Order: sequence, then structure tokens, then C-alpha cells
Amino acid sequence: MPASAADIGFTTTFGIESATPGTYTLVAEVTKITPPGFSREAVEVTHLNSPDRFAEFIAGMNKAGPATIVLNLVPSATDALVTAFLATSGSYQITFPNAVTLTFSGFVLTYELDELSEEAMTATATFQPSGKPVLA
Repeated sequence: MPASAADIGFTTTFGIESATPGTYTLVAEVTKITPPGFSREAVEVTHLNSPDRFAEFIAGMNKAGPATIVLNLVPSATDALVTAFLATSGSYQITFPNAVTLTFSGFVLTYELDELSEEAMTATATFQPSGKPVLA
């Protein structure tokens, strides 16, 4: 049996496309990334003569679920995530440790500054993909 090719997420990055198309500015101090998941709607097509009285379904539209990042908050008057939120749409890229990228268009759904305490300040941003994310 061959050795596993599994890896940990260390060195994974999250980038926001800059004014130069195809160039991504990395979000600083990201501590966790949850990439978008994939789901599909089930469309019911049951009819009055469906076999054995069982409901029938066909595959519907595909969806990409939200992506989330958690980061150490370093307050800034030029916060890139506030800028991305105000832009209403953009392109985002996750780069995995093996250099595979997952790129998607969409928008910032939420950007929340987490509770301030004696612990490190953190924030959470959620991105809603629109269309098909691309693995390359």
C-alpha cells in the first residue's frame, strides 16, 4: 500500500483579487479557512403513476456553499475585508499547500469582528460564491 499523500492546511492562503485581474492580495494572519462546499438541489418529478408509489427525483441546480475565514484582527483604517464588503462583488482564491488553487467569484456575505477580551482579537468573514468555483 502506498504512503498517504495527505497534508495539513499549514501555508494555505486566502486572496482577494486586486485591481489587476488574476492577481490576488493575500489576507493577512488567516488562522482558519473553510472552503466552499458543493450541493445540488433535488427536484421532485413524482407523478400519479410513479413506480411502487415512490417519489422520484432528478438532479437540479448545483450550488457552491459559503466559504469562511477566521483571522487575527489587526484594526486598520484601510481594512481589505471592509473594502471587499463594500465592493459588492469580487473574485477570491484559496491556495492549498500543494499549490492547487480554488478560485471563485462572489461577494462578502458577512464580516464580523469577534468579541474583544484579553485573548487575541479575531474576525470572521464569510464569502458567498456565485457560479462555479474552479480548481486548478
